[in-house]
Amino acid sequence: MEEIYIKARAKINLNLEVLGKREDNYHNIKSIFQKINLYDEIKIKKLKIDKFKMITNIKELNNEENIIYKAYKKLKEKYEQIKGIEIKLNKRIPIQAGMAGGSTDCAAFIVAMNKLFSLNLSKEKMKTLGKELGADVVPCFYNRAVIVEGIGDIVTKIDTNFKYYIVIIKPEISCNTKEMYNRLDEKEIKQKDTTKKIIKALENHDIKILSNNLYNVFEEVIENKEIIKELKEELIKYGAISSLMTGSGSAVYGIFKDKDTAKNAYEKLKDKYNTYICTSYN
Repeated sequence: MEEIYIKARAKINLNLEVLGKREDNYHNIKSIFQKINLYDEIKIKKLKIDKFKMITNIKELNNEENIIYKAYKKLKEKYEQIKGIEIKLNKRIPIQAGMAGGSTDCAAFIVAMNKLFSLNLSKEKMKTLGKELGADVVPCFYNRAVIVEGIGDIVTKIDTNFKYYIVIIKPEISCNTKEMYNRLDEKEIKQKDTTKKIIKALENHDIKILSNNLYNVFEEVIENKEIIKELKEELIKYGAISSLMTGSGSAVYGIFKDKDTAKNAYEKLKDKYNTYICTSYN
């Protein structure tokens, strides 16, 4: 095999609690990650020279701070059969949106490199490597709805194949994850644990129970609350059953009862906002 193509799927958080800061300065969380049918495209080709070459449609990602480059360096240090590669990244997931765009690229890259260079890494070894690179990388190895706990490294699959429709708006504002966690540390917030209800909704394909139990603690501390509130109201105005900000922000999504309603909302909103339409992916 000389080259490989892989899709790196985004996620949304159906709920998200932050359970406190740890001694290592990470935070324990409890969340349900739902993979969605919105993805970055990654093509990797072996080179005859020992060089890392990256071509991407987002210029600011083409540097050595990119998590894909960091993953390449780690793999290259451990496995001598890895030589030069050319990677083409077609970035479709919005950046700084709370959708794990970088983490999912990293997970997909590790999976692709494992196949391309016949590394024979088990899923556990890939997850261990992913954890070294970022807390959100581990759940990104799962292309389905999962319960995520610890710092993001404890993952439990949810037995569901529920397909539902989602419209996402990425506002012009962006959120710095570290700052958002710092704001949470400064406040005492009574949080909602909706995990069991959401799991039941996913297992039983119950869109109403799912929509009624969306929750994200970061909505309490985001600076631009009015913008987030406005976007949520826009989605509901055009037929979303419920809406929520995902991750530490700033993207907001709405859940829709059917394809036609979601498509109509997308058509109404796409000229006004940076808007995406997709489905859940299990």
